[in-house]
Amino acid sequence: MNNIQRFGSNHRLSEAVTANGFVFLAGMVPEDITGDAAAQTADVLRQIDAWLARCHSDKSHILEATIYLTDMNDYSAMNSAWDAWVDKENPPARACVQAILADPKWRVEIKVSALQIQ
Repeated sequence: MNNIQRFGSNHRLSEAVTANGFVFLAGMVPEDITGDAAAQTADVLRQIDAWLARCHSDKSHILEATIYLTDMNDYSAMNSAWDAWVDKENPPARACVQAILADPKWRVEIKVSALQIQ
């Protein structure tokens, strides 16, 4: 059964895709680029919460997360926001890597996949 739904789509990408009980979010980047890595991470995590809710999921159902940082010196700052947000009873599998992001003002990008809440 292929029950695929796309959300926030344009000619290039979808912000979210659901299929067969799974939620796949695009890489989320900060909308407010004025803050440091912790503030940008918190901004991205708020967006993740919103997209997951729209797709009938939440952070306790995240299976995996990939975090891209432009500078690994921001790792502690990113983790301060992440640790305040993550469901400590249901932490996802996670990777964090340094990467060159599409906009040099972005300090962080986060991509997650989750289960839909039944």
